[in-house]
Order: sequence, then structure tokens, then C-alpha cells
Amino acid sequence: MKVLLLFTGGTISMVRDAETGALHPADMQTFKAFVPELFAGDIQVDMIPFEPLLDSSDLNPDNWRQMAHVVQDNYDAYDGFVILHGTDTMAYSASALSFMFDNLCKPVVFTGSQLPVGVLRSDAKENLLTAIEIAAAYDTDGKAIVPEVTLFMDGELYRGNRATKRNAEHFSAFNSYNYPALARAGVHITYNRQLIQPIGNTARPLHVFERFDTRVAILKLFPGITEEVVAAVLNTPNLRGVVLETFGSGNAPSHEWLYQSLRDAVNRGVVIVNKTQCNTGSVSMGQYAVSLNLLKAGVISGYDITTEALLTKMMHVLGEHGEDLAKVKKMLSVSLCGELTNV
Repeated sequence: MKVLLLFTGGTISMVRDAETGALHPADMQTFKAFVPELFAGDIQVDMIPFEPLLDSSDLNPDNWRQMAHVVQDNYDAYDGFVILHGTDTMAYSASALSFMFDNLCKPVVFTGSQLPVGVLRSDAKENLLTAIEIAAAYDTDGKAIVPEVTLFMDGELYRGNRATKRNAEHFSAFNSYNYPALARAGVHITYNRQLIQPIGNTARPLHVFERFDTRVAILKLFPGITEEVVAAVLNTPNLRGVVLETFGSGNAPSHEWLYQSLRDAVNRGVVIVNKTQCNTGSVSMGQYAVSLNLLKAGVISGYDITTEALLTKMMHVLGEHGEDLAKVKKMLSVSLCGELTNV
């Protein structure tokens, strides 16, 4: 089996300078020296680094395209792919790539670490080696066990567009609040096969959707929010889409001015999707009277999608189909690759 390892940067690729104690990106030879196990088993691992390596806070859609094209350009030569990535925006990148790939038949696994690879107690080695094994996991019929974009950290494999970072200090940095883990790694890796996306058509090539429209915003409601704050967001020049983070099951203040502001934005062609601020649970507009105004204003339900997945999905759908507003709204209301449960 052959796995391609793509370095983008992040904590996992850092080593500590022996003299100054400062962290800096490791070159490939130094990294290999810290993880000799990568090259001692039956899985052939090749490596491609971003140049320069990037802090994940600096990543943007151009870098998502770069990652996707590395996979596409090497798709026929490898059985699986592992992307080393900083944890801060890993859920955004994993979500974005899940929407970019059409007819994915091979594993694409994101992983990283909370401590640099050169630190004694680092979680880097365990995360990396297990991600490699998952990327190379195939059934006896020659089909990949997890043919989708995933995220692996601290023994848990999540669907990439269902994961969100929950902790800045613990090794269990991520969770998938509204969808179970696809696999758990202990002495053995146990796959929950009924939860995994079905494999694509192996006779067809992988296609990459690469257009993103970044003219989007997140509007988080809070008690006491003013009309001026809402207007500042909704009247942003050339705005195309808004993630509206609401209370509970999708509720918002019942102010008439808020309803009017949202309705006016929708009438101007701005797509607004309702996303609960809660980690767990789903938007259910109309369940309470305070969400009826959102329905009347033309706001779309985001159901149980994460903010990371909704934002990247909105960029993707607007980028690919922005000229057809009805299609955009329809695509944002349904699951494209397992990112939401609409009931």
C-alpha cells in the first residue's frame, strides 16, 4: 500500500531549537528522524511539503485548492492520503475538501497534534501513524474502508465536515457532536461501517470543484444586539451569504427591526442560513414563536450542521452555482456529503 503525506504546517511539524528553546518548522529530514516508524512498515509513505509551511490561521481557499490538487494530481499513484494540518482551522479545511471532491473513492485523512513532534510527550506520532494506517485500510475486495474526507485525533476518526475543535489544551482537541465517530483506535481500529459514506464509482475519475465565493459573513446573535450591529453585517457591500448563529433550536429576538433587516437582505439576494449556537442539537424553526419571524423572512434552516461546515459549504455552493439562487438555497438545505441531518 502507498500513502502520500502532505505537510501544510501546524504544531505537528514543529521542533524545538536546542539552544534557544523556540519552536520552528522542521525540515523533512528532521521530521523523518523523529518518526522512523513511518518507513519501517509495509506501507510506503511519500511526503510532499507546502513551501513554506503555514500556520493554519493563515490558510485560505487558495490553500484548500492546493491541497485538493495535490490529491487529484497523485490520485492514481496512491491508495490514500494524509494531510498534516494545524488544529486551529483543521475543521474548516476538512469541511472544505469534503465539498470539493466529487466521486472520492480513497481515504483523505486530516491529522495534527497539540504538541510538536519533537516534544517528549507529543501526541504527534500516535496521531500520524494511525492516520497512515487508516488511509491504507482496504477490504479484501480492494475497496477503501473509509473513502471520504475525515479527521483523526486522539483515537477518534470523525467525518471531516462533522468535526469541530473543542479544546485548546487537551489531546482530545476535536469532537463530532451530532454524528458518531467513524472509527475508534485502541489496540485495534474498530470501524463503524454503517456510518461511513458509500464509495464512489471507481470507474470514474476524481473531480475537484475549486470555485469559492468568500463574500460571506457570520452574524452571531446575543442578548442586547443592536440594529446598528446587524445592519453593519447585512449591509456589507457585495455580501452573498450569512451564517446566522441563533439561540437554542434556532430562535432569535422577536424585534420587528430584526425581521425587517433579515427580510430586506433576503430580498436583495443574500442567502441566510440559521445555525444554532449550541454544539449539540438541531435548528427547528417554527418550534417556538420566536423563530417564526426567521421563517417569514426567508431564512433557511441549517439543521445540525457545524459552523465550519456551513461556512465552507456556503462558499462552495455560491462559488459553483451563485448565478442560480434557487439552486443555492436548495443545496444549502440538503446534505451533499453527510454534513447535516435534515428531518
